Amino acid sequence: MGNVYLSPLISYKKVAMSKQLTLEQRYEIQALINAKHKKNFIAKQLGVNKSTITRELQRNSGKRSYNAQKAQALYKERKKDVFRKVRFTEGMKKMVKEKIRDCWSPEQIVGYCRRQNIAMVSHETIYQFIYADKEQGGELYKYLRTARSKRKPKHNKKKGKFSIKDRVFIKDRPKVVDLKERYGDWEADTIIGANQKGAILGVVERKSMFVLYVKTHGKKADSIKHEMINLLAPYKSLVHTITSDNGTEFCEHKAIAKKLKCDFFFADPYSSWQRGLSENSNKLVRQYIPKKSNFENISQEYINHICFKLNTRPRKKLNYMTPLQVLLGNTENSVAFKT
Repeated sequence: MGNVYLSPLISYKKVAMSKQLTLEQRYEIQALINAKHKKNFIAKQLGVNKSTITRELQRNSGKRSYNAQKAQALYKERKKDVFRKVRFTEGMKKMVKEKIRDCWSPEQIVGYCRRQNIAMVSHETIYQFIYADKEQGGELYKYLRTARSKRKPKHNKKKGKFSIKDRVFIKDRPKVVDLKERYGDWEADTIIGANQKGAILGVVERKSMFVLYVKTHGKKADSIKHEMINLLAPYKSLVHTITSDNGTEFCEHKAIAKKLKCDFFFADPYSSWQRGLSENSNKLVRQYIPKKSNFENISQEYINHICFKLNTRPRKKLNYMTPLQVLLGNTENSVAFKT
């Protein structure tokens, strides 16, 4: 095509390239296109990647040809949109108040809005809004997952004569459970009421974070066995393993495993981190049922309401999908699981 075209700005560009194309560079692109040069050649002359030229032509070309001035105008218009500060509208504030009172965190609100293409301010702005509300006597802050009181220290107690027979510890659990690549691996735990009276049994599915809770008749092993079997029986085809702590309420583990046709494992003593998901789920329940609550005044209907709230709340670890959405997104689970 004759002599190679040499850009008068080529030496400057190789030394210091701006991240965005300048008006002068756009004039060069226009001249090179009019000279029938290809994208690879244009990119080489400007000292940029071919993808930069491709993107520029896709975004800023007119119906017939590329015009440098029009391309610059389109770029400036987009830049205004990018850097325009998002205003915290009354509609946004209304949504924030509703979700906060529904026990969503500011991060969950923002993540959900981004996923649904809903305009929303940053989670930092939402926190500032909540704290400002507190200064004015509001109560939004009470719905935040603020720091809990410290756990009671574990006193060195002498081991009792009773121990759980035939326990299989977590070290012998299949490695696939740790990967969270399949549905059907559950963690189990209990929440105890005020004065050690009353109990709520909870199970959570590791991959989807789907929770089930049921009120039990105390912490006795026979009651826990009965309630756990009833709780998981509707999902029997998706129960491969259950992992619990070493509480004596799980001493009927063999009967549970036999009835549900699954394997039952125990975490190591004083290793709650091995059942981190069940521990975290219990903390979420405590937002609705604070510590030292009298379980006699709590109905199973209210517990079912809590489960629904937790299972329809977007979770960061699920890319801001809800546990229910994750379960129902799998065609096999949509049949096996009942809401």
